[in-house]
Amino acid sequence: MNKLFSSLRKPSAQKKPVVIVSGLPRSGTSMMMKILAEGGLEAVADAIRAADDDNPNGYFEFERVKQMSAGDRVWVDEAGGKVVKVISALLEHLPAQAHYKIIFMEREIAEVLASQKKMLTHRDQHNRITDDEMEKEFRAHLAAVRPWLARQPNMEILYVRYNDLIASPEPHCKRVADFLGGSLNLQKMIAVPSAQLYRNRKKES
Repeated sequence: MNKLFSSLRKPSAQKKPVVIVSGLPRSGTSMMMKILAEGGLEAVADAIRAADDDNPNGYFEFERVKQMSAGDRVWVDEAGGKVVKVISALLEHLPAQAHYKIIFMEREIAEVLASQKKMLTHRDQHNRITDDEMEKEFRAHLAAVRPWLARQPNMEILYVRYNDLIASPEPHCKRVADFLGGSLNLQKMIAVPSAQLYRNRKKES
């Protein structure tokens, strides 16, 4: 049994907030998960999806997250004090009784689309809709999810721009560490963001 998965079963001495890394797909959520894991926060992940050329540091996914809409939410009770990746489209399915600290990754939509297209190409897959349609869907989703998050009394939100994090890791990693209580290893966090991972830059006009 995977160590990260088995750790989910250990009861905590007290209820702590569940740390959530969220955002659109391909917005830097996996990198933020790696940052937090290096900083000392325990990640809830099952390693079913292995690291590859699209995410060389790993995906840090937990398959049961995708089953929340079907009622599989009991695992959240055991995730206090740990971090789990939940894409923004699934945030509404998080149990209302828990307290969450959400780090929401933001990235230029053009870069998200480029990164997603490259990943699908590597897998010999294609989007079911055009880039223009996908962009409209993403923008409409973000326009709805931000005010929704602001209305949730059990959710604290920190927005982090992927582009700024890559350009200047230290101040943004410090913001994240402070948001989570300041006990993480900042130097190890800073070492994760790399310009080499920034491969789908928005083209300058």
